[in-house]
Amino acid sequence: MKKQELKKLLEEKFLQYNQPGFIENDPISIPHRFSKKQDIEIAALFAATLAWGQRVTIIQSCTQLLDRMDNDPYNFVLHHRETELKRFEKFVHRTFNSTDALYFIEFLKWFYQRHTSLEDAFVPPEGAADIGPGLVRFHKLFFSLPDYPSRTRKHVPTPERKSACKRLNMFLRWMVRSDNHGVDFGLWKKIKPDRLICPCDVHVERVARRLGLLKRKQVDWLAAVELTEALRSFDANDPVKYDFALFGLGLESNGRFS
Repeated sequence: MKKQELKKLLEEKFLQYNQPGFIENDPISIPHRFSKKQDIEIAALFAATLAWGQRVTIIQSCTQLLDRMDNDPYNFVLHHRETELKRFEKFVHRTFNSTDALYFIEFLKWFYQRHTSLEDAFVPPEGAADIGPGLVRFHKLFFSLPDYPSRTRKHVPTPERKSACKRLNMFLRWMVRSDNHGVDFGLWKKIKPDRLICPCDVHVERVARRLGLLKRKQVDWLAAVELTEALRSFDANDPVKYDFALFGLGLESNGRFS
């Protein structure tokens, strides 16, 4: 397929999927339940972290988790009583369990006592080529508290371990991208959309390879960067908008996150 034809296809699919009808059956519907910035950030972080498996199950698990926070996540994180943490004892989604949930809450309480927005944990150094150093910064900050559970490390990836960081990149897309389509939130202004890296899940990877946008065999950080660079040739200011197109094309075959 010629580059011009490929861009036309990607633009068409971007417009098809980047619209409010996409929200209902997608994990992004979870943070869309809230209006306060911090509530959106917390709900989005959990939704992205749990985005593994059937989308219906992901949304159910996120709903159960937020129910345990009285559907008031920012207030709960900051002001919960110790006894209220017992609500999470039997929470589980795939390999994410109550130990992980409780550490997330502990970190978020610690962080929001010092910052007004989770964006401050992700801002990369000035001059960084992409969000990679910001993800490294978040990972180190997240595990800077004493006695963090080692098992939780598998749920918070970092480019330093060569991870594609697909769920965190999706979370960042939600928070950073800003347009008038009503799907992504565009809450964060310190991170520019052109610094984002495309979330590289199984759907996106398969479609990207079929379209000749990805050649690296391993699905790691370098593959995510390679794909994003290819997408940058179609829109240098907002390459990750094509995540909608690639994911949508892949989703038409089945309904799973991986």
